[in-house]
Amino acid sequence: MDGLLAGKRPVRRKISYGRKVDQVKLSPLEDAVDPEALRRVLDGRWEPVRQAARRRMQELRPPAGETGDVEEQRARVLEELRRLAKEGYPRQGFPKEYGGKGDIGGSVISFEMLGLGDLSLLVKAGVQWGLFGGAIQALGTERHHRLYLRQVMDLELLGCFAMTESGHGSDVAHLETMATYEAGAFVIHTPVESARKDYIGNAARDGRMAVVFAQLIVGGESHGVHALLVPIRDEHGRPCPGVRIEDCGPKGGLNGVDNGRLYFDHVRVPREALLNRFGDVDAEGVYSSPIDNPARRFFTMLGTLIRGRVSIAGGAGSASKTALTLAVRYGEARRQFDRPGTGTEVPILDYLAHQRKLLPALATAYALHFAQEELVTALHDLHGEDEVEDWRQRELESRAAGLKAISTWHATQTIQACREACGGAGYLTANRLPQLKADTDVFTTFEGDNTVLLQLVAKGLLTRFQHDVDDLGTLGLARFVAEQFAEALIERTAARSTIARLLTARGEPSEADLLDRAWQLQAFEDREKHVLEGLARRLRRAASDGADPFEVFNDAQDHVLRAARVHVDRIVLEAFVAALDRCDEAATELLGRVCDLYVLSTIEADRAWFLEHGRLSPATAKALLETVNELCKLLRPHARTLVDGFAIPPHLLDVPIVRYRKLGDPFAASLSRLA
Repeated sequence: MDGLLAGKRPVRRKISYGRKVDQVKLSPLEDAVDPEALRRVLDGRWEPVRQAARRRMQELRPPAGETGDVEEQRARVLEELRRLAKEGYPRQGFPKEYGGKGDIGGSVISFEMLGLGDLSLLVKAGVQWGLFGGAIQALGTERHHRLYLRQVMDLELLGCFAMTESGHGSDVAHLETMATYEAGAFVIHTPVESARKDYIGNAARDGRMAVVFAQLIVGGESHGVHALLVPIRDEHGRPCPGVRIEDCGPKGGLNGVDNGRLYFDHVRVPREALLNRFGDVDAEGVYSSPIDNPARRFFTMLGTLIRGRVSIAGGAGSASKTALTLAVRYGEARRQFDRPGTGTEVPILDYLAHQRKLLPALATAYALHFAQEELVTALHDLHGEDEVEDWRQRELESRAAGLKAISTWHATQTIQACREACGGAGYLTANRLPQLKADTDVFTTFEGDNTVLLQLVAKGLLTRFQHDVDDLGTLGLARFVAEQFAEALIERTAARSTIARLLTARGEPSEADLLDRAWQLQAFEDREKHVLEGLARRLRRAASDGADPFEVFNDAQDHVLRAARVHVDRIVLEAFVAALDRCDEAATELLGRVCDLYVLSTIEADRAWFLEHGRLSPATAKALLETVNELCKLLRPHARTLVDGFAIPPHLLDVPIVRYRKLGDPFAASLSRLA
């Protein structure tokens, strides 16, 4: 793909408002679509990796639900993790010189596919190979890679990623754990209770070493947060001297993951334990770094760990797909109330209210899948470059933050909707939905709290991803905006050429045709530009004399979050448009209608803003509701095809809710294919 933000500024077109809009009449989709055609589109660039993952998952046990006590669940997940290691799963993303395949994008896709199965296994794998191994790879140098990466891949060394503290989670820069250089070694210490490392995966039971993030003190001077390798257990599994380990105990979900707390009482580790890619201490006790600016150093270091955030977005998407597949299949099989004059009962998916629960969420799942694929592509391509411009790295970090937030919130909402759509059957553990709901609930707050992540996105939009404002507080940010912000520039993603062609070919976009792709794109773009410019005006007040910058920013926080949200909506739509441009001809018409449903259901959810700001006339708003209904009806016959396109391995869907039968139902024979 081309540069992430290399597109030229688009020609602004005025959207026409207030026209009379007739109710949209949609013709049925004429040809049935083979789910295999959808699978090929969804599998995309990493189709071989996805197919290999499906084959590998056939060898793993289907999710059992949280049966047995916590210890049994942890033992079961560790056994599955060892099976993955034996089959070479973790080698995808590690360097070739240490036995890996060097495919960063492929490693994220492999992780995403694990999300179709046991989410405790997904998280355990993410901790071991994504966070622990990934930190050694990204923050360490050759000496660390040579000593540890093969052991990490083969599970000879199980580890932890010890960043979060009880007192500081999102605010990593102010962690309180100390790493003080004394007499050729670092002394790791937990000075206060709030500095304990909390909710650390692999810590309670299996971890032997931790990547510990701490304030680096050398010669009495603080150099900010750095990461060090600290042994936490000996070869017999006992805590190392000075290390105290507590078990977090049972959680609301993911009980196959052994989360624990770590305390350090003046634990000494050698000088070489410092992961020294961005900061080192020599034998004379002199600190040096290739990045002089401490703020830039800190954000550069954190930026290298972006893979975990990208992976969680993908895992959340997989969980959503599983829930939607179960609910759609059940909705086709479950019948309720007679259809007058037929003597037969109606499949519940034939009811518009049921379609409304599931099909807009299904359309959004497709949209987020394409946005995730584009994000993984950007991550992979940038990782393969010798030098990456700062703004491109920061734009990638911002997009990852935004998609992680939106994808995990979508998972939470969608799985709940699917549970309700399946009634009491959806509440049974055997049918997977309760476990999916419990396991994904924490996704909205780990690897970055979603609200904080959206603030990061908004800051990037306001500062154009410049490193120079990283060390600015609220007042500095506001002053930067006041001095530099002139216009909200809408930058394109992978769909630049397609969008330009649409806008040129269609002429003036008109709300008279809600299915006009140019109008849809322009509506999302216009909303983003308006919201962002309004936010900039509010923040400029913080630069005035006597203004309290914190209060100004805090008062605008709702606006900050909204700016980020509408920005993500726009890049998700553009990713969908790009996917339509490259997909199989057989799937183009169906996916085009899915895209329409994503767009119009998104506008429908925010129609108050569009009405208040004159972007929709009342007549158009009414037609919008009717069109969403029509799209749901149009897509209803294709709902099974759309979920089958996810190609979820059959044994992961072999649950009672899908094997549903009604005694004496004359349609039972035709429903046997649902099993």
